[in-house]
Amino acid sequence: MKRNVEVVVISDVHLGTYGCKAKELLRYLNSIQPKTLVLNGDIIDIWQFKKSYFPKPHLKVIKKFLSLATKNTDVFYITGNHDEMFRKFTDFELGKLKVCNKLNLNLDGKKTWIFHGDVFDASVQHSKWIAKLGGKGYDLLIVINNIVNWFLEKMGREKYSFSKKIKNNVKKAVKYIGDFELTASELAIDNGYDYVLCGHIHQPQMREVKNKKGSCLYLNSGDWIENLSALEYHSGNWSIFHYDEHKHNLKDDENDEMQEINNEDLLKIVTQFA
Repeated sequence: MKRNVEVVVISDVHLGTYGCKAKELLRYLNSIQPKTLVLNGDIIDIWQFKKSYFPKPHLKVIKKFLSLATKNTDVFYITGNHDEMFRKFTDFELGKLKVCNKLNLNLDGKKTWIFHGDVFDASVQHSKWIAKLGGKGYDLLIVINNIVNWFLEKMGREKYSFSKKIKNNVKKAVKYIGDFELTASELAIDNGYDYVLCGHIHQPQMREVKNKKGSCLYLNSGDWIENLSALEYHSGNWSIFHYDEHKHNLKDDENDEMQEINNEDLLKIVTQFA
């Protein structure tokens, strides 16, 4: 039985990279029936795209997005920095699928502002090659981390996250995340938004931010590399979905939706944008 959810927001899936948890994401998507699905940037990693690596589960995720858009779900693809090639298709619509750079929603009378968040990242805006190099380094770190975690699981020990350890212990990383959240929240308050939703920093979060001008709820959907998280809005409330907390209740769906789209044809379409 699928859960009905009014709004689901996911970001930083990075399809086409070794760190992407496509199978887990597919299990999650198959467990819900959202009225609105927001893909908030870095869904397909064009920066690190390789024709030699785009496995079937990654293609199945894209098929799932398309399948939802052909049924009763409004799907918004908000562009990020890793899939910035799609920005030339801003305002493109295909059925219930729309490409955009940002999204404004009214949720039960609450003004909602959704965008990826790379606009705050100076390294992306002014030194793109450095950002791309960092992306490759992060992908390699995830690959090594996956190997280490495989051995840890075999030994019955708890998984370990290299990048989380770095983020939580390097002062500059902690400050960057704090500044990011504060900047997004203050801009939202200045513009009269009740909710502001971002991705980009791979840090799931939900917290109220207040200043002299007012307050807003800051939310971040995290990622599907390490945190495997999403934002859900239902019955007037936001929550953060963590895959690891619910994975025992999620099952594989063997039905290959959108059968009319061949995997090879779909890969050709993706390749055209890389």
